[in-house]
Amino acid sequence: MEIAVSTLFCLNKPLEEVMPLILRAPTKFIELMDTGPHALSRSRVEAFLEIKEAHGLEYAVHSPYTDVNIGANDPYVRETILGRLESSIKYASDLGADRWIFHPGNTTALEWALPKGTAWSINIESVRRLVEYAKTLGVRAMIENLPEPFPFLMKSVEDFRRFFNQVGFEPPMVLDIAHAHIRGEELEFIRRFGDRIAHVHASDNQGDRDTHLRIGEGTVDWGKVMEALRESHFDGWVTIESHNAISESIRLLEDLK
Repeated sequence: MEIAVSTLFCLNKPLEEVMPLILRAPTKFIELMDTGPHALSRSRVEAFLEIKEAHGLEYAVHSPYTDVNIGANDPYVRETILGRLESSIKYASDLGADRWIFHPGNTTALEWALPKGTAWSINIESVRRLVEYAKTLGVRAMIENLPEPFPFLMKSVEDFRRFFNQVGFEPPMVLDIAHAHIRGEELEFIRRFGDRIAHVHASDNQGDRDTHLRIGEGTVDWGKVMEALRESHFDGWVTIESHNAISESIRLLEDLK
């Protein structure tokens, strides 16, 4: 188990200011956000590769997620979205990152007018395409549970049980502890899907909103979470996604792992 840090905490800063901040964190495992002002490009990939070699870093890549819905009903819109995500997978491969994290789809305003389950079926088709494309580049595409109260298709333990039962493949899962905590399901996710969880996102909240607090600032019982991960033989990354106190959060989880 490795404790990592996401660049989410500095997404509001110019990219040239990001790496000095990251390099001060007590970890060599970095999850790069390929979104918004930090969207990857060829020149940025080259710069990150230089830093990786100089400092012995390991990267994961988090896919674009703003304005992205892989369950979009409009095929032209969906094709554009999937094309953008496939370019992100290619950048992950170029960076030597073997893990690429992405979000499931959500329902649309037209859900009431479409056959029941349309968005769910489209979501599965899109997941299959992304997972298969990633495999061709030696990248593991990992799907994340998302939070209430938003209309995402895969938020609960039951959603993932249904998903894994229906798909003819098993993409690794990213367990976002804070997202699951809003439903009170963080330990149940680990109990049910421990063998499928390959990556973890860690931040805290009060159990009501996804506020990305530092570890220990909210109501997540991190002792129980880390114990459950150990008992499931989890050996992936636990990436800090707090908005502040990054080094403190890393040290706390290092002490618990």
